[in-house]
Amino acid sequence: MTNFCTLFDSNYLDKALALYGSLKKTCNEFLLYVMCFDERAYNVLIDLDYREIIPSKLVDFETPELLSVKNMRSKAEYCWTCTPAVINYFLDKYELSELTYIDADLYFFADPNILIDEIKTDNANVGIIEHRFENYEKNQHAGKYCVEFNYFDNSPRARQVLAWWKERCLEWCYHKYEQATDEHCERYGDQKYLEQFEKLFGGIHVIANLGGGVAPWNLRQYSLAHASGEQIELTLKKTGTSMPLIFYHYQNLKYISQYKVNINSQTKDKKLKNAIYYPYLEEVTKIREMLCKRYNIDMGFRKSYSSNKVKAFIQKYIMPYKVKYLSDIIDIKKLMRKSEE
Repeated sequence: MTNFCTLFDSNYLDKALALYGSLKKTCNEFLLYVMCFDERAYNVLIDLDYREIIPSKLVDFETPELLSVKNMRSKAEYCWTCTPAVINYFLDKYELSELTYIDADLYFFADPNILIDEIKTDNANVGIIEHRFENYEKNQHAGKYCVEFNYFDNSPRARQVLAWWKERCLEWCYHKYEQATDEHCERYGDQKYLEQFEKLFGGIHVIANLGGGVAPWNLRQYSLAHASGEQIELTLKKTGTSMPLIFYHYQNLKYISQYKVNINSQTKDKKLKNAIYYPYLEEVTKIREMLCKRYNIDMGFRKSYSSNKVKAFIQKYIMPYKVKYLSDIIDIKKLMRKSEE
């Protein structure tokens, strides 16, 4: 049995259910522990009653320490604050031997156990994954590692790492970069702290498989080798090495309207992004329509994650229209009509 956990509110139900569907296709036996950040998300999951999803209520999880910082952070910043605490909570509550945190906007194209087995083969207790930025100097404020696929076993060594991360996120977790001082290390959200793991603790494994952690910020480094349905093989341009795509992180999708989306793929390679984005957008759209019809949930399309009002306005009303490549604007209705022909 492979144990995963994630967290989201009802604004991410469409992506989260797509994530679940991808696990059903690729992972033989798994459980997905979900921390629901609002009642609506919890009620939908209870009603759907999927055997592999174990939902929990936020009210049963939040501690006085978390509640003391909740109103000081945006919704997204508070979710980031809670990430290590959520992992810790599920490890304790269900007495799990191991648990992998996954972001709700991931989608698996191959068995995630490929990555978990790599961590175990190294006899590690904690597994982290790099952003693999094309230009690290330009993006180093965001951190070398990404909080998207983070493995912890239930050993004392892993729990020590988790406790340290949890304390740091309680102290400070905001959508901005801060340089290191005598009092603290470099900080950015919850993920810049991951750079300290190898410096402070043992048993840390950095995932080497380049088929995991593919995302808009590194997609230009790949080309499409082969695609057959949802089985996708990529080639790393720099080395010519090919590998199956294990998961993709659909970060920064910006809906311009209900059926028009700016995918922000960061690549002009149409074959590559069409193979990765088209099946996902179709599936997410069907889920959005189901949520609307069955639960009267309008997913909306203007979202922000900053506690700064100016930044939040830009994220909601300007960023969806910031387009680098015109082919990043996808009309989902046209896409779905083509697939039906």
